[in-house]
Amino acid sequence: MNCPEEDFPAVRAPSHSVVEEAKAAGVWIFGGGVMTQRASIVATEGTVTEGPYPEPKAVIGGFSIIDVPSHDDALTWTAKFAEACRCAQEVREIMYDPDS
Repeated sequence: MNCPEEDFPAVRAPSHSVVEEAKAAGVWIFGGGVMTQRASIVATEGTVTEGPYPEPKAVIGGFSIIDVPSHDDALTWTAKFAEACRCAQEVREIMYDPDS
């Protein structure tokens, strides 16, 4: 979730290694870094407001989407990312919509 900026060079290679491992295992879908913590909120009528801004301890630096058969498998992969990134990771399940 929140990796200190000074750790970026040291975590780049290990985290990319985990991505390559996930690709080789056939579970990797997509991932990337979050460029800014600033969010734009678009209301149902189309108005746009800026925010909310996360607390510094809750900053999201990036995300990975993997396709695995179980929650336990997701936790196993997440542990690999947490170790490589040197920071805690959050796990969320995404509902699949076959019509999308």
